[in-house]
Amino acid sequence: MLYDLLPSALRFLITSLLWKEQYPRPPDSSLTFELRHEHAVTDGSLLVFSDIPKFRQLASEDDRLQYSVKTKATQSHVFTQFLDSWDEVEVLGPNVTDRETLHTLAMMTNNAYYQDPKKKGWYDLSPDWNTTHPFGWEPDADGFRGHIFVSTDNSTVIVTVKGTSAFWLIGDGGPTVRKDKLNDNLLFSCCCAKVGPAWTPVCDCHSGGYTCDQGCLEKSLIEDSLFYPVGVNLYYNVTYLYPNAKIWMIGHSLGGALASLVGVTFGAPIVAFEAPGEKLAAARLHINLPPSTQHITHVYNTGDPIPMGVCTGVSSTCALGGYALESKCHLGNVVLYDTVTKLKWSVGIGNHGIRTVVDLLSKDFDPENNVSVPIPEPQKDCIDCFDWEFGDYR
Repeated sequence: MLYDLLPSALRFLITSLLWKEQYPRPPDSSLTFELRHEHAVTDGSLLVFSDIPKFRQLASEDDRLQYSVKTKATQSHVFTQFLDSWDEVEVLGPNVTDRETLHTLAMMTNNAYYQDPKKKGWYDLSPDWNTTHPFGWEPDADGFRGHIFVSTDNSTVIVTVKGTSAFWLIGDGGPTVRKDKLNDNLLFSCCCAKVGPAWTPVCDCHSGGYTCDQGCLEKSLIEDSLFYPVGVNLYYNVTYLYPNAKIWMIGHSLGGALASLVGVTFGAPIVAFEAPGEKLAAARLHINLPPSTQHITHVYNTGDPIPMGVCTGVSSTCALGGYALESKCHLGNVVLYDTVTKLKWSVGIGNHGIRTVVDLLSKDFDPENNVSVPIPEPQKDCIDCFDWEFGDYR
């Protein structure tokens, strides 16, 4: 095309001018959010939204929800079809070095597991948050769920994504357990959750020993019941509802990994809590990764075997529950709480729950050394499924 024939310096100048106008550098500040919508998938395919009543607009100032989150300019990338290139931009994202911000986001993420505010486990944030209308949460519903929060100035939307609803993870099961487990085993296992001879794999790609057919794996992730395309559809729907707003996505465990996969697709700021490694799934889904994924932040602790990638083997707690969570490599940066060394925690599945994270973030991590939040850093020298061979075995 004509653009490709221009000198590189001129191309850079044109690109910079185009994106500087559309994405000016945002100032660091804080935003106040309120609950506007719930979202869910019912019957495995239908994406449903439910608006929260606007009675709060008639409430007194004392009753209004004031839910503040500190923000910070965050580097991201936007893919331009016309220019066939990634362009670095700066968007307003959450300040992931601020403990109170992470604590607030963790509480919002926790509530994605509960539709009924009266149910044990819901964080009572204010009277306004305790009125919701059920949708997609009936006993026979089965799918992708969460909440949608919008800043009071309509500039920013936070989408929360529910994680795995297994009783041994959060103390409560639910109708989404079956599909949660299917997505976990498809996305985060090395090869169709083929852990041992007694396991029934979730796809037919195992080729004997430690060999797996790569094409079969990629086809299975696309064709089988998978939450990733539902998340992409959700993102498009939110951008339709709020065309001028910046969108953040947050989630816990499976929900955090899904938020990351959708966020890296669109360049949205992401905060994921205790999520299994999603880098392997991103490659198998052929997601077009940007040059940098610094807009994605993973928060987890060393006492949780799932994000650390050590909840593996036929005798592990994960395997005993029917889960093959074998990946450990994450996109973006990691805020790693070394709870094993600093707090003397033992490694166990009990450290995976979102309420454990909320409690962990309720105070500074290492006040003696003036450390409120560990420094976000990318993982180094991380390799998934190093003992497996992937190729064309069919």
